[in-house]
Amino acid sequence: MTKEELALEVIDRLKREYPDAGCTLDYDQAWKLLVSVRLAAQCTDARVNVVVEDLYAKYPDVASLAAAEPEEIEAIVRPCGLGKSKARDISACMRILHEQYNDNIPTTFEELLKLPGVGRKSANLIMGDVFGKPAIVTDTHCIRLTNRIGLVDGIKDPKKVEMALWKIIPPEEGSDFCHRLVCHGREVCTARTKPYCDKCCLEDICQKNI
Repeated sequence: MTKEELALEVIDRLKREYPDAGCTLDYDQAWKLLVSVRLAAQCTDARVNVVVEDLYAKYPDVASLAAAEPEEIEAIVRPCGLGKSKARDISACMRILHEQYNDNIPTTFEELLKLPGVGRKSANLIMGDVFGKPAIVTDTHCIRLTNRIGLVDGIKDPKKVEMALWKIIPPEEGSDFCHRLVCHGREVCTARTKPYCDKCCLEDICQKNI
């Protein structure tokens, strides 16, 4: 089985296993996803979803968050860890949205990458979830599982994994595929315990590379 064939089979099986998989960060406006994805660095999505409730209660829109001092933001987002740097990036980012984008978010990958605190992973998440564009989000689940399954070979660098996956994952499948990898990584192919291979839908095709 070629990597392309393996990729299509993995996509098909995960699609059946997790038909409703989606982003686990709560948001109802695009700029809120931008904030949450910054807070999610080295923090669980579940905690981020709780913390942003207080943040948005005090700062309900881009303009009000842009007007807030980083120290005020930090006081709220501190439970997510790395409070100072995250608050600084969120403040700078919101000010750019307010001053340059009429309180909206950029619509291109290149513009998103220019925003403070936004890397390829975050930009891909937003392109896929907000704009419905082809995207591959190389988070820790994606990197670990695609190596283990055998879709990539011993690659740990997020950008290199992304580039390798672009070659074998149909563009229209990338975003949902990565969300399903998150589900699979949390429920079956776990990192902190021994993977539950006995109940894995990929057990017979997984290369089981560690």
